[in-house]
Amino acid sequence: MSRPRSGTVGVALVVSLVLIALAAVASAQDGFRVTHTVERSNPGQTRINGTVFNDNRLDAVDVYVTAEAVDASGKAIARGIAFVSPSIKSGGSAAFSATVPTIAGTTAYRARVSSFRFGPSLQSP
Repeated sequence: MSRPRSGTVGVALVVSLVLIALAAVASAQDGFRVTHTVERSNPGQTRINGTVFNDNRLDAVDVYVTAEAVDASGKAIARGIAFVSPSIKSGGSAAFSATVPTIAGTTAYRARVSSFRFGPSLQSP
């Protein structure tokens, strides 16, 4: 019986880490709470204002939110993506404002964290 080469084990480890990272991106909402309000003051667009709360144990950096207009079946019929913050500390929060086109048939709006990465918060010297 032969033993696996260290190179093979290293490749398997790298592949495993990549798969774990992809799973973290796919479930970007996990560990965040998002609250929002809807402002319909402009007839052509709807503004979604809200707050992202980072309930993770790590700081989140480069945080983005996707706000969506949904129809009666829950299908997204319009969306807007907004940059939230370069850094949200663990246990912290940050405000956001996203714009979504006003579309006939919209029955509700939802917002979720759609992109982020874990890393150290930016600190002033």
